[in-house]
Amino acid sequence: MASRNEQQWEHSRDNKAMRQVRKQIKHNRQPKQARQKNWLPANWDDPDAFYDLDVSLVERVMPRGERERRQAVLSAALQALKEEPDEDEDDAEELWQVEDVPASHGVVVEVSSSLCRVDLDGRSLVCALRGSLSAEETGYTNVVAVGDEVVVSANGSDQGVVERVLPRRSVLARPDVFRSHLQQVIVANADQLLIVAAWRDPLIWPELIDRYLITARRNNLTPVICVNKIDLAESVAACRAKLQPYLDLGYRVVFASALNGQGIGELRKALRGQTTVLAGMSGVGKSSLLTAVQPGLQLRVSEVNEDSGEGRHTTTQVTMLKLDMGGFVVDTPGIREFGLSGLRRDELAGFYPEITSAAAGCRFGDCSHIHEPGCAVKSAVQQGRLSAMRYHSYQKIYHTLPGRR
Repeated sequence: MASRNEQQWEHSRDNKAMRQVRKQIKHNRQPKQARQKNWLPANWDDPDAFYDLDVSLVERVMPRGERERRQAVLSAALQALKEEPDEDEDDAEELWQVEDVPASHGVVVEVSSSLCRVDLDGRSLVCALRGSLSAEETGYTNVVAVGDEVVVSANGSDQGVVERVLPRRSVLARPDVFRSHLQQVIVANADQLLIVAAWRDPLIWPELIDRYLITARRNNLTPVICVNKIDLAESVAACRAKLQPYLDLGYRVVFASALNGQGIGELRKALRGQTTVLAGMSGVGKSSLLTAVQPGLQLRVSEVNEDSGEGRHTTTQVTMLKLDMGGFVVDTPGIREFGLSGLRRDELAGFYPEITSAAAGCRFGDCSHIHEPGCAVKSAVQQGRLSAMRYHSYQKIYHTLPGRR
């Protein structure tokens, strides 16, 4: 039997060992996790989410073993559902079965902020845009535009959804008002540009005609010039003499009058089977000409402002109209500047074939044909070999364009 002193020594030794163990445990102890107030997972509405919670053992949110019990109950319930047939199973399948709606090809004839109207072989359909469609990385601000060929899914009513926009063969666009590095598509897939001018009321404006000719060439559109209101001219010969520079360059020019019907037959031939964009000053009679080509289009018409001599704006939205003889016409608001966006001064002469031809004799290779000495273009104008009217419009447009890159 151990003596009293031996017992005390053993007790002291044990106490010392316990103190060392407690000290070691204290050093190695992990900090207690703070209580998490929002312990619900992001997918809290998923029942399986509650069984995947990583809850600290220090502070449990349910009794020990409760999670295992719930998992067992859920597994048993799922197994019972698999083994027991559902009386309403066939009805549920019919309820959730998606009808296979055939897709159709159509043409967008009108566009609003989030909807568009599509022509499907004479049938008009109001369509929403599929959410996956986006104009990002296209350089344009709008997903669809008038003239776009689209794939539409319809359910037999007068509504549908644009599923896809087909590749465009031509685009007439203008810079976005707020984001100049992007463009807004005005018309897509047009074939030609009908440039409408008036002989009088308002007076014919050659510079604007030239601007539209440049626009047509830059956008791969065939230009057609139509001079309306020739009933106000002294003679048709006077009209032809005024437009002779364009005739000499091979441009198609139609002399017409919406009032007496002169030239309307020739205009019909130019429009038949084509998708044509109308362009020109307000008041020149674009809507009146279209009504003469096909009565019943119900287009709005207006007269010239007597105080300013300029036309009042009648068309305020881009609309595409189907012609009974085949083809479409796109009526646009009065547009003047957008066609020259991005064009530089040193590129302008390339859109004047007669100036390019005469420039071969210029003294300087980079002649602007404005102020340089020895300019063959200015000499040709002085000698009457080059149209003074066309050269004057070249000068006017030149000074509105930015300089070299």
